[in-house]
Amino acid sequence: MSPMTDVPVQGSVLPPLLRDLFPARQVDGVVGKVMLRVQHVLDTEIAPGAADRDRAGGYPHQAVAALKLTGILALAVPCNWGGLGMTQDLSLELMLRIAVADPAVAQIYKVHDDLVREIFAYAPSDLRRRLAHRIVHDHAILGMAVAENGRTADGFLQTLARPCPDGTHALSGCKIYATGASGADLVAVSSFDPVRAQQAGSIRAGVRMDLVPHDAPGLVFHHDWDRMGQRATDSGTVTLKDVKVEDQWNALDPDAVLPQHVALRFQSGFSAILTGIGIAALRAVCAFVPERARPWGAAGVDSADQDPYVRRLLGEIGADLFAAYCSVMQAGMMLDRYEGGQASRNAAAMAASAARSVATRAALRAAADAPAAAGARGTAAVNGLDRYWRDARTLSLHDPVDWKNAEIGRHLLTGWAPEPGLYQ
Repeated sequence: MSPMTDVPVQGSVLPPLLRDLFPARQVDGVVGKVMLRVQHVLDTEIAPGAADRDRAGGYPHQAVAALKLTGILALAVPCNWGGLGMTQDLSLELMLRIAVADPAVAQIYKVHDDLVREIFAYAPSDLRRRLAHRIVHDHAILGMAVAENGRTADGFLQTLARPCPDGTHALSGCKIYATGASGADLVAVSSFDPVRAQQAGSIRAGVRMDLVPHDAPGLVFHHDWDRMGQRATDSGTVTLKDVKVEDQWNALDPDAVLPQHVALRFQSGFSAILTGIGIAALRAVCAFVPERARPWGAAGVDSADQDPYVRRLLGEIGADLFAAYCSVMQAGMMLDRYEGGQASRNAAAMAASAARSVATRAALRAAADAPAAAGARGTAAVNGLDRYWRDARTLSLHDPVDWKNAEIGRHLLTGWAPEPGLYQ
């Protein structure tokens, strides 16, 4: 496939995700054309191999390479830096659609999208210019190596940045849950420079976010991701031993004003992917039941799709997923409104937390209960229905959804507004 030339584009309408419950969506302009190209690749190249990638694990190099050719990586780059400036709600729609095809690929794209939006909000102008060129013209994808195996989930200052006489820094440490890093062109690595922090009298001044080339000496990807789901994210361990970085690739200027909604859109992306997993599970079962499931004898019907209890079960699951989809889209619109100064951060936070709560429940129920309509035949390994639950359950544990429910409840009871943080 040659880049952006030979994918058929019929109008500017994304196809329905599942009949009229998740109908076609109108998309316009250059962003819409890219989304249509992405949908074509999802349908023809990525979805057909998702089950095999789940079984094999490892980074999905071919799937990501196919996506790169659509122009998808430039969507999150702001227009004034040569990108397409995709809105938050369309970004979440795209993540959801990728997740229907393969949620591991969706999570890898999500990391790129999140990082691009974050970095272009606070990085120095010169770095934005160089990064925009790498993404727009070279189709560079970003991966993440931030999380560390500390006592709590929000500790991230164990990777040290040592100042060197030549003006560079040497990074040493160990990262976990490094989604997308092993196949990325540039890896975003957080670290801490204690010398700079001491000189400035501020911990914040010592925090760095360097964009490190994939082949940098001392940067090692261990490919040890062995979780029960999201197997093809290759979100394993990354170690750094004296990895040299130049300050021109440190995105986090000590004096930069950090965006206050990074955690909110991070959570909203998880909600989109979870909803996509649930829709994919429902689609698979709805395709299986009319053709292959046997009706229960007491139902007195000729085919399983005529069984009123099957219809009720799948209808309830569909309704739950519809609510999740609407919640995700509302979260995206609230993020857009917040960025435009038309909504408070707390309004966006409540929408993001609500979407995370609804999407988690809907995805887990769809993945766990929809296969009941397929019967025992549906459990054959060739159908791969188990992967939907494994993916949803694994992704849902990224952080406790109970905290999202508690945040909503605390706000309703007291008017409390969450302070910006890594997870709220």
